[in-house]
Amino acid sequence: MHTLEQLRSGALAGARRLDLSCGLQTVPREVFDLADSLEVLNLSGNQLTSLPHDLPRLHRLKVIFCSNNPFTQLPEVLGDCTSLQMVGFKSCSITQVSAAALPQHLRWFILTDNAVSHLPDALGERPALQKLMLAGNRLHALPDSLATLQRLELLRLSANQFATLPGWLTTLPRLCWLALAGNPLGWHHAPPPPLDALHWSDLQVDGLLGEGASGHIYRAHHRQHSGGLALKLFKGLVTSDGLPEHELAACLAAGQHPALCTPSGVLTGHPEGTRGLVLPLIPPNFTNLAGPPSLESCTRDVYPGDLHISAPTALRLATQLADAVAHLHARGVMHGDLYAHNILWDPHTAQALLSDFGGATLLPDARTALRSALLALEVRAFGLLLEELQSLVEPATSRSDAVLSGIAALTHTCTDTVPARRPDMAQVTAQLAALA
Repeated sequence: MHTLEQLRSGALAGARRLDLSCGLQTVPREVFDLADSLEVLNLSGNQLTSLPHDLPRLHRLKVIFCSNNPFTQLPEVLGDCTSLQMVGFKSCSITQVSAAALPQHLRWFILTDNAVSHLPDALGERPALQKLMLAGNRLHALPDSLATLQRLELLRLSANQFATLPGWLTTLPRLCWLALAGNPLGWHHAPPPPLDALHWSDLQVDGLLGEGASGHIYRAHHRQHSGGLALKLFKGLVTSDGLPEHELAACLAAGQHPALCTPSGVLTGHPEGTRGLVLPLIPPNFTNLAGPPSLESCTRDVYPGDLHISAPTALRLATQLADAVAHLHARGVMHGDLYAHNILWDPHTAQALLSDFGGATLLPDARTALRSALLALEVRAFGLLLEELQSLVEPATSRSDAVLSGIAALTHTCTDTVPARRPDMAQVTAQLAALA
């Protein structure tokens, strides 16, 4: 985080990124001294209600974050910023979004946790749009113009007021990460069998293992679990994917599978009423397969530059994960965030675990055509994962050539831009097993 003193003294001359969170009520004029270099402006966590009329002077500005500020409308000056691609206004108080506020080259748009009930038709006139994050608003419909967005890949609609979904939603050619939980869609999903309840007083909670969008994960001990446990305590806030209670419901519905990191119990009796899940403790030899997308990659995960795998390893990872996703789909669960950064793996054994159900949706039991159409979107996400695994493979032997050719053919069918032509995950699993 930078300081006003650094900005005003000229110490930040030539900076490409500026992060200021210091109770600002107006944007300091010294920001414009960085007009020839500034690409990322982060003004989150201030007291701003407007942006300066001459913001377009920042002619290199690609990214602006203004989350956790008391804006009531999306500033229209954003639409005049010719280089702007990413706009993030999470957890403000925004009720109004006008067409004039939308930059022409908008690629990544975050309005999570606001009070927006209507979006302008012009949103569908931004052909570069790839990520649209709208969880936690008051939307009951989307502009039909969004049906023309050929590049839209990630869409978060959780915790809104949708009673129906637009028919065009499942025909978008590249959409593959979709979250719908927490809308009054009237879908019925059979309740999952209950899990064991572990009382807070019976747990010994040790150090923090990690933190995600929806909660903190701690190491814990219980007298009946000698090897230790992981305890996830939900934050109780709207995340970029939706609400914690929907994640909890999806975790319970997912059930057990060797390649899924799903709970073995639920927490009861927390002194502050905090909800929690008891999870298996992942061995320390497991690591994330990739990091999340960067500002530049937008929808694509970032892999370690030195990561290389063999073709058999790629096939083993793909086969495990396909079987896990097929298991979820058979239980009516759309993961919604099928990404390598949500996959843990052991580089020595190529064992894989899919985690993080924050974007998951429980699909209707009865409406089989809609259910199949929605799940076809996630098949594309799996196809992109296959594509990434192939890119990691070391120079192949003749045997590997055959395996990679088979994976490449399957990738092609999974990423077909006509969703109805994609195989289902049970078919994908069978084809990968045949390659083995």
